[in-house]
Amino acid sequence: MAAISLELTPSSRFDVIDISSRLKEHDEAFFRTYEKALYCSFHTTAGYFEQSVCDRLNHSPDSLRAYVDGFHELFPPLANYCHDKLHLRTELTEEQKRSEPLNGDSHLTYIGSGLENCVTYKHRGEMPVYFVDLDGECDGTKRRRKTTVIGYNREVPVHTIPLIVPVSGHRVDSVNLKDPRLGLMDQLDHEVRRLGIQQGRIEISLAPDEQGAALTVNEYETLLMQYDLAEVLHNPMRFMAQKGWHMLKDPRAVPNKMLNYAKYDLVHVVNRTLDRLGLSTSLFGRGIQKVLAAQAARALQMKRSVRFLVADPQQTDQPAILHGTYQSPILIQWNRKQDRQRRLVATVMAFE
Repeated sequence: MAAISLELTPSSRFDVIDISSRLKEHDEAFFRTYEKALYCSFHTTAGYFEQSVCDRLNHSPDSLRAYVDGFHELFPPLANYCHDKLHLRTELTEEQKRSEPLNGDSHLTYIGSGLENCVTYKHRGEMPVYFVDLDGECDGTKRRRKTTVIGYNREVPVHTIPLIVPVSGHRVDSVNLKDPRLGLMDQLDHEVRRLGIQQGRIEISLAPDEQGAALTVNEYETLLMQYDLAEVLHNPMRFMAQKGWHMLKDPRAVPNKMLNYAKYDLVHVVNRTLDRLGLSTSLFGRGIQKVLAAQAARALQMKRSVRFLVADPQQTDQPAILHGTYQSPILIQWNRKQDRQRRLVATVMAFE
């Protein structure tokens, strides 16, 4: 096995970074030596797409950009996100409020597009692997990003842990699985230490019969989760529509209005976005609300499982589940459960 940590500097706010050459700088034979690798991001607005997604996009950075651009139109910058109303953010100091980025769009794009903090790739030759950053620049300052890659040849399931998570009676809701009151992550950390896994991963999944729910890894900030994300689950195109209507109501905000007015028409924007996401634009004529009701689950690439790296980086015989400072596993539901419980399964895998 090999563990390689990289520090990345994006070139712009939205950047697609090929990290393959950087891996080969550390280990020229990396892609020939290891059949698989776990790629880990420790950020809530930057991560990786699953290999199957990149396969469909021919591992092309231009195709990846076009795919993500569809979600950028769903969640445009500065579209009145509650997360960006810094005066309401009680967890921030006054000094932090002056420098905190307005990045509600990046968080929602990360969740909605299906970006992940940990993905497994099976190596086929020296195909490129891309780190996708949605918020790599703020006020002209480039962020520093960190990623860890673990090369290995096989993984072995070691232990399975059933979990019960209480949920509210609300149809749309989200639960921070890292909340210490649940004790879930403490339970899993205890199991990882007991098993003595030196390097591996843990996968938290919805039970097979759980419907109307998903899992993601992101910042569990109250305004983002309880208001912005809830609005998206009720109406996935709310923020895009809000931005589009703003442009129509204030044509002076649109450059070259007389020459380019048509491309800012809200219907055109919606149709183009649906097309980029592979959805049926013909449905628009039957009413946008029907489109939203029928296409919400497909438009948002919600996942049924999340993964974290398990490692003992300090060699202290105290392996742990590794995650970024602001990363939390989050359970999202858009259908009410009568018994107010969701069943999950955690599987611990050891690398060899």
